[in-house]
Amino acid sequence: MKHKIISIILAAFFAFMPAISVAPAFADGDECSPVVCDPEKGYPSSVKAACGCEGSDKNDHLKSSITAILNSIIGISSLVAVIFVIIGGIGYMTSSGDGAKVEKAKKTILYATIGIVVCALAFAIVNWVILVALKAPAE
Repeated sequence: MKHKIISIILAAFFAFMPAISVAPAFADGDECSPVVCDPEKGYPSSVKAACGCEGSDKNDHLKSSITAILNSIIGISSLVAVIFVIIGGIGYMTSSGDGAKVEKAKKTILYATIGIVVCALAFAIVNWVILVALKAPAE
């Protein structure tokens, strides 16, 4: 039963993964639209750098790429930890008072909760380091 639930959750995760990991395209045909370089339009600096807008830095593109990759990894890890909290909760509810099963379920929930906290801290630390380390030099 437990393996069937895990299989269903993993199948749903991999089925919907392409839908949540696709980045939008801002290009207009073969060339970038001049609208992208307009500061009032609010396009991300990575898009402006990719289009070669004046005043943009290629470092912005690198920073946003690294941030997106690391945040995706942390997000997937958080999702896995939440799934294990759910599995631990199901194990706790179906333990029928068996002491070994209750302890196993409690440990699963505890370790998954620690994993969620670690993922939240990793998210904060990664974004702070990227903000500080890849900050464009003042002109």
